[in-house]
Amino acid sequence: MDEIDKKILQTLQKNARISLKNVAQKTYLSSPAVSTRIDKLEREKVITGYHAAVNPVKLGYPIMAFISLDVAPGDKIKFYDSMEAIPNVLECNCVTGEYSMLMKVAFQSTLDLDIFVDQIQCYGKARTQIIFSTPVGPRGIDIGKEMQRLKNASGE
Repeated sequence: MDEIDKKILQTLQKNARISLKNVAQKTYLSSPAVSTRIDKLEREKVITGYHAAVNPVKLGYPIMAFISLDVAPGDKIKFYDSMEAIPNVLECNCVTGEYSMLMKVAFQSTLDLDIFVDQIQCYGKARTQIIFSTPVGPRGIDIGKEMQRLKNASGE
């Protein structure tokens, strides 16, 4: 991956709906050249998808929470399949520490959240944290700044 690929990724992370023509202008390439590079980044699974950021509250899901859950290793596959089928589970991450799973969920009410937590406790001990606010929301990786930080840290 070269600097042009990084510039393309930075641009798409800020606005995945930007036209090829505009990406081409930002990278000083032709639109077909940009298209070829994007296709390659998709094939290599560097770009894994294009998403619209939505406001869960506006969609009727004002209760957001993180749930830590201690799932036994033998139950993980069954647990993953079960969580994949539940649209309220926005993320499910296998993590280190006291709990083996960290989930981000969205519900219409605290009652719905409570029912869900009761249901998943068959997999193990759970801890729930309701989100009050998100002052720093989901964002892409700032490739340029991260690469510069790494260079500075290594003394280059």
